[in-house]
Amino acid sequence: MATPGQWIAGARPRTLPNAIVPVMVGTGVAIGEDGFVWWRAIVALLVALSLQIGVNYANDYSDGIRGTDDQRVGPMRLVGSRVATPPQVLAAALGCFGVAAVLGLILVLATRAWWVLLVGAAAIAAAWFYTGGKSPYGYRALGEVAVFTFFGIVPVVGTAYVQTEHLSWAALVASIPVGLLSCSMLVVNNLRDVATDGESGKRTLAVVLGAARTRTLYATCLIVPFVIALAMILVAPLAAAAVLAAPLAIAPVKTVLNGAVGPALIGVLQQTGKLQLAYGLLFTLGLAITL
Repeated sequence: MATPGQWIAGARPRTLPNAIVPVMVGTGVAIGEDGFVWWRAIVALLVALSLQIGVNYANDYSDGIRGTDDQRVGPMRLVGSRVATPPQVLAAALGCFGVAAVLGLILVLATRAWWVLLVGAAAIAAAWFYTGGKSPYGYRALGEVAVFTFFGIVPVVGTAYVQTEHLSWAALVASIPVGLLSCSMLVVNNLRDVATDGESGKRTLAVVLGAARTRTLYATCLIVPFVIALAMILVAPLAAAAVLAAPLAIAPVKTVLNGAVGPALIGVLQQTGKLQLAYGLLFTLGLAITL
């Protein structure tokens, strides 16, 4: 039986900025457009966190039963390390998805935007089929596309929408750097596991591109968000404050471009998460404060 600490580790807390930052930024847009609704922002955050933890447990389960995690460099996996049984981890994943669905339904009822149900269903399906099912798209180099969509565009635009009740161009543009930063977490994670993933038949984008191009992709995912923050000066002058987080990008980019492998990249994940949070906070403030 896994301990509470092992369940927490299995939830992969370092990935939670992927859930927190999009909701922050979407709320920043809502505040800037005078549409902030505090309780809807909180519910949106809980939905995002439930989905993030759910997809982590789902990946743990699906990769574990396939044997993909038998030789793993990164953080402990519950099934792969045999501290929890596959049915237990599956139940945890489905429980998280259930919580996300119920909370999402509350937002649908509040906004009367029934089409949001389809978006929510797509998000849960994307979370499961990343590594689940007979033909997981995460094994077909499509993981980054899904992360950009469901941890970038959907949560930023969705969070802004459930508060303002209208679709916003500002939210759509703001979702691009958020999606890229979320992608950077997956890119460096897959770079770390590129050798073992290739051997186990898991064709991530890192496996397809190769290590050298994946390192360039990671640097691009960290640099472009700052370019977009500067470009948004035209519609939200203070959004450029996100550039103040740029120094936090230097160390991880340098480490990755210098050829770090295996365990050395675990620290890069942590540094990337800190950058993501700092950028998200500054970007949110810049979008929320109008001149």
